Amino acid sequence: MKTTFFKSILTICCVLGWIGASAQMIKTATPKRAKGQTDVLRMACTPLPKVRVAFIGLGMRGPGAVERMTHIEGVEIVALCDMLEDRTKSANKILEKAGLPKAQEFFGDANAWRKVTALPNVDLVYVATDWKHHAQIGVQAMKDGKHVAIEVPGAMTMEEIWDLINTSEKTRKHCMQLENCVYDFFELTTLNMAQQGLFGEILHAEGAYIHNLEPFWKDYWSNWRLDYNKEHRGDIYATHGMGPACMALNIHRGDKMNYLVSMDTKVVGIPAFIKEKTGEEIKDFKNGDHTMTMIRTEKGKTIQIQHNVANPRPYSRMYQLTGTKGFANKYPVEGYALDSKSISADVKVNHENLNAHSFVPADVKKALMEKYKHPIVAGIEEKAKKVGGHGGMDFVMDYRLIYCLQNGLPLDMDVYDLAEWSCLAPLTETSLNNNSAPVEIPDFTRGGWNKLKGLEFSK
Repeated sequence: MKTTFFKSILTICCVLGWIGASAQMIKTATPKRAKGQTDVLRMACTPLPKVRVAFIGLGMRGPGAVERMTHIEGVEIVALCDMLEDRTKSANKILEKAGLPKAQEFFGDANAWRKVTALPNVDLVYVATDWKHHAQIGVQAMKDGKHVAIEVPGAMTMEEIWDLINTSEKTRKHCMQLENCVYDFFELTTLNMAQQGLFGEILHAEGAYIHNLEPFWKDYWSNWRLDYNKEHRGDIYATHGMGPACMALNIHRGDKMNYLVSMDTKVVGIPAFIKEKTGEEIKDFKNGDHTMTMIRTEKGKTIQIQHNVANPRPYSRMYQLTGTKGFANKYPVEGYALDSKSISADVKVNHENLNAHSFVPADVKKALMEKYKHPIVAGIEEKAKKVGGHGGMDFVMDYRLIYCLQNGLPLDMDVYDLAEWSCLAPLTETSLNNNSAPVEIPDFTRGGWNKLKGLEFSK
């Protein structure tokens, strides 16, 4: 009996020891910055009154970017590159329709993009390829003396992330991730409200990419996106949720993310879809239908991010901010809930019954959104909505990129934003593969996270 008792105690101790060990923080390596290399926080470069742009990748997103750029003064589109010849020719027809000169075409060769980054008459390389080529092209473009804008996610591995950071720091070239959702009109207005203190101290933010991709899988060249989900676990597409959340929390501008923990469901939806469409049974599909990640910051704030491209849910990026004096929510219903003291007299529209437990009435919301409209959309909002691109936010993104380059101003997003928002792909996979253990998130600024006192957009 005594022997059995001691065996039981030993077993319990072993189990508890295993649980404790599994919950230990997994450290993430931070390479030492090279001697003489410095950060690129608020980096400004020589003004470029005319911005000569080369586009690499003309599949699902590239042509839209080409079309939007034709509406921005001071942009000259000089090169178009894709694996497929017909795509470059179709993009040139966009220029022709806009009354602009044809651009030089590069196609056919898997390394044709290298000829583009080496061109002497290019200032900005705009990358909209499959994910696996994003960082590789971005690094080479900067080495070839070009600024670079990379579609989301900007990088898929920690090695790629650090390559982009180090190359930007060494070459002093801008490396911006093309995260359009930070320019959504609701998210911009809400950010301005947060910066003006309307919600008090922001304690928690939520974001997501919830989008059933069944109708779209076939549109990705050589099935690259479906294959990536098949080969990897984790939140592999986190930037749409991360961008607005991190901006509201001033990440690397007064706060930093310390660690994350990720959980996922079992795999069901996408293999079932593949079997229905092709008859093929996939046994080794890795990415769970739904992934949820929690992040804690240095200053005690939290972020929750979700990813689901497998199930029949309405599109959602969630986007929620919880503050000590108020709350903002975009999906499924846009609204604000505020402490009545937070609502100034000039936006009260004869509603005496406001409280912090329900959304403010529609007329109050409208007045708040007008009062707190973000300054960077002044003068371009109507044009953005007319040109389009996810309701206009894509145009605002491109316009701001070109505006800052033309005026020699720091860009709205830097290479550290790219790193912080993209790192969930590799780090959530590490957490999931280690029984949802906490994983350290590096300080990608390597000591500079508290130099800037809040997010600032150049004027």
